[in-house]
Order: sequence, then C-alpha cells, then structure tokens
Amino acid sequence: LFAKAPAPPRLLSQTGLYAAPGVVAARNLAYAPQYPLWTDGAAKARWIHLPAAIDGRDETGWVFPVGTKAWKEFAFGGRKVETRLLWKTGPRTWVFASYAWNEAQTDAVLVPEGGLPDAADVAPGLHHAIPSRTDCRDCHGQERVEVLGFTALQLSPDRDPGALHGEPLRPGMITLKDLVARRLLRGARPDLLARPPRIEGDPATRTALGYLQANCATCHRADRPIPGLDLDLRPQAALRTSLAPGSFPVPGQSESRILSPGYPERSALLH
Repeated sequence: LFAKAPAPPRLLSQTGLYAAPGVVAARNLAYAPQYPLWTDGAAKARWIHLPAAIDGRDETGWVFPVGTKAWKEFAFGGRKVETRLLWKTGPRTWVFASYAWNEAQTDAVLVPEGGLPDAADVAPGLHHAIPSRTDCRDCHGQERVEVLGFTALQLSPDRDPGALHGEPLRPGMITLKDLVARRLLRGARPDLLARPPRIEGDPATRTALGYLQANCATCHRADRPIPGLDLDLRPQAALRTSLAPGSFPVPGQSESRILSPGYPERSALLH
C-alpha cells in the first residue's frame, strides 16, 4: 500500500527552491537534458535537490533518495508562467505540484489538482495549459516515478551536437561527471564515464531517436502500453517496433509505414 503523501505547499517560495526572492538556493543543482521535451516553445530552467546519493545500479531506472525535489520552470517571452515540482516524500510516495506565476513575477501559487487550461497565450489561438496532477503521473509514472530529464543518458557528457531544440550547458550545470565527483551516484558501472551513455547510430539516427525518447517514449513504451498500439519509441526498440503499417496511413502512400527509414514521405510518424 502507498503511504499518504503530504499536501504540497501553497506557494512556490515555500518549496525550498529559493534562498531569497529570485535567488535559487545553492543546494539546488541546475541541469539541462541533452534531449529536451518540446513544450510550446517555452524557455525552461531546471533544478534538483539531492539529499543523498542516487542508486544508479539500473542505468535506465535510477532510484532517487527520499527528500529529492526537482523543479522545472516554463517561461514565454521572458515571463515566467509555470514551475512544476516533483518531491519524493517516502520510498514509494511522490508529490506532484504545479505553480502558476503571479502578474508581478514575485511568486507562484499552487494550481488546483485539475490543472489550468489557459495559463498563457503562446501564439494567436494557442494557449499553454498547466497539466493536472493526473497528467503529471501519466507521464512520470505511477508506481515507479521517473525524473524524466535527469537520467544517465540525458546527463551524459557525450552530448548529441545535433539534438533538436538542444540547450547549451551553462556554467554550474551538473552533468554525469559532476554527480560521480560529488558522490551523488552510487552503484553505477565502473566504466560509466569512460563509456558514457549515448544513442548509437549515424548522426541523423541518433538525433531522431533522441527526440523520440524525450518527446514520445514516456507514453509509447512497452511497460506503459496504449491500448491497440504495439509501439515502443525508446531508442533500443524504436526501429524494431515502428516498421509496421500502423493505424494511420500516409495519404497517397501505398507503402506507408509508421516509420520508413530513408523514405520520409512514407513515414506516418513524421507526417
């Protein structure tokens, strides 16, 4: 049985992100995944607080210590709109919360469990929606929660120079090398830094599979099956499971496939 998680604080300023108004506390480590999730063109900032070392024995499924907090900030046109919080409060309990920034940009207020559908105007007719807590769990997982942008692959020093919407590593941002140096990762394989995680393949394949990993594979994967879809878009499985015709044929293409390598005009995924 799951223990009952505490209620999230009412204000972002009460979550431990800041040491003073607008000043991120030094214990919270900034990072940038090499394959970022695309979110309506938002500029993002991310921080994580690790009170102890991560259990890194499973390279694809890190186990975070109790007390871990991760924040992700979304800004449009230079204005902060939303900051999300993931907080591990027990061995199997996580708090999910989203905060909407006030007009004065001085603090952000907890959004109701159902989310906020029209949090900001992004473009004519396009609005940024703050997700519900159920939406958060659907992506991050139910029983096994993942901090999706903070993984061995995402923090690998072998970064993909062609990553779509890639963000630069700014001074002070933490990487896999830093985690090892700070003893914040235990149980990882001894050659982790000598052979850091990477997606194999030629540059175009590497970049495409990295994009699918960040933007699609949180839902399209074998352990989170979508009814009627036998499709796993994680890098190790994407090329194997996406060669079928699929449910959505490309109009006018008799050889349409979910993905047809070398033939973008036939690829329903791209279409």
